[in-house]
Amino acid sequence: MPTLTRTNITRHFQRRTTLPEEPDFFWKIAAGIVRTFTWTEAGEMIVLGIWGKGDIVGSSLSTIAPYEIECLTDITVEPIPVSNLVDMTEELLQHLRHNEEFIKIVHNRHIELSIVRLLNWLASRFGQAVEGGHLIDLLLTHQEISEIVGTSRVTATRIVGSLIERGIIQRHQRHFIVSLVGAASLKENQDPFWHYEI
Repeated sequence: MPTLTRTNITRHFQRRTTLPEEPDFFWKIAAGIVRTFTWTEAGEMIVLGIWGKGDIVGSSLSTIAPYEIECLTDITVEPIPVSNLVDMTEELLQHLRHNEEFIKIVHNRHIELSIVRLLNWLASRFGQAVEGGHLIDLLLTHQEISEIVGTSRVTATRIVGSLIERGIIQRHQRHFIVSLVGAASLKENQDPFWHYEI
């Protein structure tokens, strides 16, 4: 794909497509959700972050290679020249804050807790209030959950099933709802790391 020559050109990409790598530009998300990821030498995916409206993403913000950006929803983005970063302090700080939150979620010895925190974080960032909780406005598969927290799909499916049975989350069509009642039922003595933040 040829390098971009103009900015302020809104671009649209469909769910499951990959944003083109533009070394002289990064992407500012106007609508939708993407994930960034890389691959290990053994071919295992490492999810680097999940990003939404107002966030900036691009290989120019990272030293990791390969660096890929996949659309988790239909998205709208605007290309911004790397030279503009000097004037985007708030966006860079937001990028760092979201990255640190994400690292805290995925680097946990307890996979169940990682999944609960992930769903809670997604509900907080990309959710909408509904009766009984917050609906995550994102079609998230068990495979994608497993890739984010670094476990197998089978384990993610088992844990999600257990969370549904215990009322911590609900399914509404293909979306997850983080249940206020279910989350409140988790006792601190069951898991000292748990806290509910929505």
